[in-house]
Order: sequence, then structure tokens, then C-alpha cells
Amino acid sequence: MSSDTRWLSEHEQEVWRALRELLWGFESAMDRQLIRDSELSAVEYSVLAALSEADDGVLRARDLARQLDWERSRLSHLLKRMETKGLVTRAECPSDLRGYNIMMTKAGRDAIVQAAPGHVSFVRENVFDPLTDEEREALLSAATKIQASIRDAGLWQNPGGQKG
Repeated sequence: MSSDTRWLSEHEQEVWRALRELLWGFESAMDRQLIRDSELSAVEYSVLAALSEADDGVLRARDLARQLDWERSRLSHLLKRMETKGLVTRAECPSDLRGYNIMMTKAGRDAIVQAAPGHVSFVRENVFDPLTDEEREALLSAATKIQASIRDAGLWQNPGGQKG
């Protein structure tokens, strides 16, 4: 062990454990809520939400991966499953035959329209309602600083891709 290690104080350990449990538990709870209420996983919801916000509901696969901060191989596997479920379709990109455009199907649009109210309620009830305005601002500041620190170290990759 290095004598240069800056060990956590008891209070810092308490903060870290609370954050760790929040990160692990929140993602699982959100996934369970979405599956229960709409039969969409959180990652499927993220893809459909991004497509619903895109011009004409179409995104290049690489742009979707970049927007969600996912590796393209991970997205490709998910898109295959979503295509099998009838939520999205893939088509060759006319301007680049190596690339694909991803489009939401009517079933995908219906799924996101059904899922959105429950998802927004989940987020509101579990993130915003328990906090004061000051706590929300402190949470935003802390989350932004932590993300920036990890990005600056070259280690950031959004594993869940949740964007809302």
C-alpha cells in the first residue's frame, strides 16, 4: 500500500456508500418501472426517446451511439433486439452505404408514448419531489463536477445512456 493514498474519512465513506447505493439502485428501479408499466427496458426507452426527438424520427446509427454515449457494438446488439420486437427499423444510409439510419416504427412510437408519462412520473417522484430547490441545484452541481472529473481522466462512458 502506498503511503500517498488519501483514505476516506468516516463521513466520506458514508457519502460514498450512499452515492454507490443510489447509482446501483436507481438504475435498477427505473428499469423495473419501465418494464412493469410499458414492457420497455430503460435502454430501449433511451433509444426511442432519442429517435422521438430527432428530425423526422431518424438518426444515423453512429449519431445515435454518440448521442447516448454508447459504444457502437453495444448499440448494434440492442437495435437488433429492438428490430425483432418491431420497435425500430434499420435502413442503409443513402449518403454512406457503410452506415445505417435508424427509424422508429409505429409500434416504437406507440411504446414511447405509452411509457413516457410513467417514466416522467417516476423521475419526478423520486428525484425532484424529495428535494428542495437548493438541493436540486446542489445535486446538479455535484453531478456535473463528478462527470467532468471522470471525463477529464478519460474514463467516462455512460453505461446506461439514460438521458431522461
